[in-house]
Amino acid sequence: MTPVALHTAFEALAYMIGFRTFLWTRRRLAPSAFQHDDHVVWVGVGAIVGAALGAKLAFWIDDPLVAFANFPDLRHLLEGKSIVGALLGGLIGVELAKKIAKVPRSTGDAFVLPLTVGMCIGRVGCFLAGLGDHTYGLPTSLTWGVDFGDGVPRHPTQLYEIAFLLAQYAAIHWRRDAFAKPGDRFRAFMIGYLVFRLLVEFIKPVFYNWPGGLSGIQWLCVAGLAYYGRDIPRILRALFARGSGAWEPR
Repeated sequence: MTPVALHTAFEALAYMIGFRTFLWTRRRLAPSAFQHDDHVVWVGVGAIVGAALGAKLAFWIDDPLVAFANFPDLRHLLEGKSIVGALLGGLIGVELAKKIAKVPRSTGDAFVLPLTVGMCIGRVGCFLAGLGDHTYGLPTSLTWGVDFGDGVPRHPTQLYEIAFLLAQYAAIHWRRDAFAKPGDRFRAFMIGYLVFRLLVEFIKPVFYNWPGGLSGIQWLCVAGLAYYGRDIPRILRALFARGSGAWEPR
């Protein structure tokens, strides 16, 4: 199987298993997130449309020279996507859909585990895709450096991301009773992932330099963290403050 086919297969697997995980999470871990089944439909449509548009726009921002190299070739223009853009676009899409459908409560907690599972599976595909996926890290002399096909050991940033996502979910689930508001588990997920991507991008190739020496993805992370700015102190207290019964794992 070619690297492209492997990547496509794992991406499809990520969507399939992520959806099945959402159905289970909705019943077991976040039963109060949705009042009615039609709310699930509205939120699902908002998430899918927003994520698709956000993933594409983020790729255009991160690497405009490649994205628009053959403009106006539509096929080339539609290639490439970004998880950061998908998350932020999905967030906007869900919030708009909730306003239209008058969904009164936060629904984000139902997506923490599905997103974690789906993103981990997807990153396996990215890792197996090699250099063509553009998710690898900079050259490194560390013993765990991986040769993605050009003879140069590089940071396996896809594996770093999988390790981070699993550790982050373990922390969120362990401290789940300490979160003060519905949706705070999802906010913790987003804040943690955006910080991780902001930092890990420093050991990845920068395909287009934006002001401040940051990549387009990093500026999107900054924008996302600014959106969650007022929530960050509360989320940090929930994760790290002592004196709560939530420290007792179940």
